[in-house]
Amino acid sequence: MVFKCQEDSFLREFRTKVVSCDNAATGGFNVVFEDTILFPEGGGQPTDQGTVADRKVTSVTRKGALAIHFIEDECNNGPPFTAGEEVVQRVDWSRRFDHMQQHSGQHLITAIFDREFKYNTKSWWLGTESSYIDLDAKDISREQLDRVESICNQLIVDCTPVEVNVYEPNDPALKSDVTRATRGLPEDVCGPLRVVTIAGIESNMCCGTHVRNLSQLQSIKLLSVEKAKGKCLVHFLVGGRVLRKLSECYDREVQLNTLLNGGPASHIELAKKLQSSVRTTQRIAKKLTTELATAEAEKLNALRDSGSPRYVLLHRSDGQDSDFINTFLRVVKLPDCFFFLTNADTDGSGRGQLVLQGSPEDVAKLGPEICTLLEGKGNGKGTRYNAKVNKLKNLPQCEKLVREHFPTTDDAAAVEK
Repeated sequence: MVFKCQEDSFLREFRTKVVSCDNAATGGFNVVFEDTILFPEGGGQPTDQGTVADRKVTSVTRKGALAIHFIEDECNNGPPFTAGEEVVQRVDWSRRFDHMQQHSGQHLITAIFDREFKYNTKSWWLGTESSYIDLDAKDISREQLDRVESICNQLIVDCTPVEVNVYEPNDPALKSDVTRATRGLPEDVCGPLRVVTIAGIESNMCCGTHVRNLSQLQSIKLLSVEKAKGKCLVHFLVGGRVLRKLSECYDREVQLNTLLNGGPASHIELAKKLQSSVRTTQRIAKKLTTELATAEAEKLNALRDSGSPRYVLLHRSDGQDSDFINTFLRVVKLPDCFFFLTNADTDGSGRGQLVLQGSPEDVAKLGPEICTLLEGKGNGKGTRYNAKVNKLKNLPQCEKLVREHFPTTDDAAAVEK
């Protein structure tokens, strides 16, 4: 069956009758109409969305000659329609026209790659942001992309007509009119067949919705080539998506002008300088962190002569960098001491990392309890317990737990930093 949306892809509103309205297995209702302007997913093109009698249609699927419209049960009042009821369908036009542009653009891009380089399109994907065609090619150069893009846009400028004809499956004219093999028809398609013809370029069987003239595509931009297992995915934009991408890029460019204190021509150079500066700063910070951790550990090592502390609580807020903790534990020489160390994120979120080190008995007892208080996830074995935590504001409760675990009247029994 050729649906009304395929007969006239520019029709935005249509009056029809309900054939059936049944409960859907996932909730909501599956509704069938005598005809529909809401395109059912197929041929690489996503489903249309819209309304029927002001009830939202979120998806349309095809089952043989039927289009099944899914309507959510918003009011919990039972089936929204009865058989024979006359209703008005309205299509989400911005979504439909976008899909028409991308789909017709795909036909054009596919045809030009085939004509110019004999690259066959194996499949295609219409995404929400960009689309791609899957070409049977090992490599595609930037020069080839530019050539195809230039030809496509010239055909748009030339206002090349696009025509849709319908044939019965046994019509002898069908075979002669189709100039290129197609992957665009679902396997269970039945009834009359639609042939989409771009004048002078190709004729191709397809079930999707299309523009009437290539001028309605506005423009085509081939973005990039992604190589994957002996094939190439060519990513592209058509029409309104080209303009949206240009707006996004321009807005980002304006922000970078302010952040980098320079115009677009110098963005790359300025970004490289910034990266170099960051790397230098990171090296200096790492060196200082190592020196600080060593100094802290050496201070504790000096306490050995007056009696080693029973435990050490040391908490920092310079980010989840393990350099300080690892250096500290490597340098410190207090074999019988229990260490409770944390590093918090700098954003005040309470996230961070936790390290406990001590006797297996102390670690086994305190590790899970402290991790739970800090809403973390970790594990430990023997003398070490590590965890990622999310609520470091509970540190006072954890410190109390440690103190109660090591009761003592010895002033040298604990060091807290």
